[in-house]
Amino acid sequence: MFSILNHPSRTGNGITRRELLTTGGAGLLGLSLPKVLQAEQKQIADPFQGGRAKSVIFLFLFGGPSQLETFDLKPEAPSEIRGPFQSIDCRTPGLLISEHLPHLANVSDKYSVIRSMTHTFNDHSGGGHYIQTGKRWHIPIGAGFDATPKDWPSVGSVVEYLTQHTPGGLERDLPNYSVVPNRLGRLQAGGRYLRPGEYAGWLGRAYNPLTTTVDQRDSTDNPYWRDCTDEELSYEIEGLAPEVPLKTIRRRIALLKHFDHMKRNFDKADSQIFDQFRQRALALLTSDSTRNALNIQKEPESLRDQYGRHLFGQSCLMARRLVEAGVRFVTVHYDCVDGYSWDSHRNSDDVQHHLLPTFDQGAAALLADLDQRGMLDETLVIAMGEMGRTPKPNNSWGRGHWSQLFPALIAGAGIQGGTTYGRSDRLASKPVEHPVSPEDLAATIYWAMGIDPGLMLPDALNRPVPINEDGEPLKQLFS
Repeated sequence: MFSILNHPSRTGNGITRRELLTTGGAGLLGLSLPKVLQAEQKQIADPFQGGRAKSVIFLFLFGGPSQLETFDLKPEAPSEIRGPFQSIDCRTPGLLISEHLPHLANVSDKYSVIRSMTHTFNDHSGGGHYIQTGKRWHIPIGAGFDATPKDWPSVGSVVEYLTQHTPGGLERDLPNYSVVPNRLGRLQAGGRYLRPGEYAGWLGRAYNPLTTTVDQRDSTDNPYWRDCTDEELSYEIEGLAPEVPLKTIRRRIALLKHFDHMKRNFDKADSQIFDQFRQRALALLTSDSTRNALNIQKEPESLRDQYGRHLFGQSCLMARRLVEAGVRFVTVHYDCVDGYSWDSHRNSDDVQHHLLPTFDQGAAALLADLDQRGMLDETLVIAMGEMGRTPKPNNSWGRGHWSQLFPALIAGAGIQGGTTYGRSDRLASKPVEHPVSPEDLAATIYWAMGIDPGLMLPDALNRPVPINEDGEPLKQLFS
């Protein structure tokens, strides 16, 4: 049974191109077939020319880690502000880092900390969209939670789009953009929310990420921070159950071809693009490269122990595997069974005993592993949430939403390690030096990859739109 999605872009027969080209029944990788590209759209010859970063790993700590419990401790602040944790020495002059981040303290010479991230969208969904796209969400605060077709495309989706439209880009049997271990919001509130930010939005669903699932860990009696077995860490492609045999996939492809034959009311050029994307979807499903990259059991046991036998650590390792295999942009969500994660309203217990230790182990191991393999020079690594936490806690040391100030760790691809950028006030409530917006962050990623932030892409109505017109790349972070 096919389900047809509708987007306004009609052919001469009154049939929308989206109706012809998006069939939910195919279920390939969670990717719908793309909006047909207009004939006048220009091919982009080499959008990554001169970029230091060949790939990006984005560690997204959804929920909002506290600046006061991570990278911006304030030991001189009043006792009701500074928090229950002490700072420890690290390799970066002037950086006060939490005592619960000892591994990251030992490798702080490999990264810089931005202590002045800020925006005014004090909401998880909107903040997540803002951080991953560099564009403020069109849904007002509190008016929505789920991704929409009108959302701005994520930086990863723009990378996917640009790579696909370079010569030979559709011939790759690996994606250019991937999300592990689960899409954001898949487990939130029992699966209620499909959080925005990581998708292609108006750019077209063909540029959504290849997303994995770790369905075996959906149980609240087995939290993600505990040790786990290989059986519990099987990274499957979202939308494709592991028991679905290859012959079933090919039968679905044959049905799509039959459907296509009956709907040949569009021009030959569109038809060729349609076939290219469909063939690429099949290649992603059946290629040895994809299967090998997702087989984390190929890694040495000692290295897996170094990353940590928990979902975040193993997902950091999976990100390294994907980048090593040629994926340009990988987002790692810090996924949590109950969807609560870094949204630490209640108290600091989970932050101290679970969240900080697993983040510390996985992120530090990733930086060390990339460096040892000679990959850090060409891989931009970013770790951050979509907001920070209120300077003033509640009685149990839980903190509320606070988007006015939060930190970001950034490393690789020429970033000057052992440095800090920006500064907050004495209460860690707002930037007092070099405020950095989500627009600036997105512009920095684009610039590091060699992508012109002013590059024009076609929107849903085929109008040219600059991918980032308001941000300034933080070139001063790079050597």
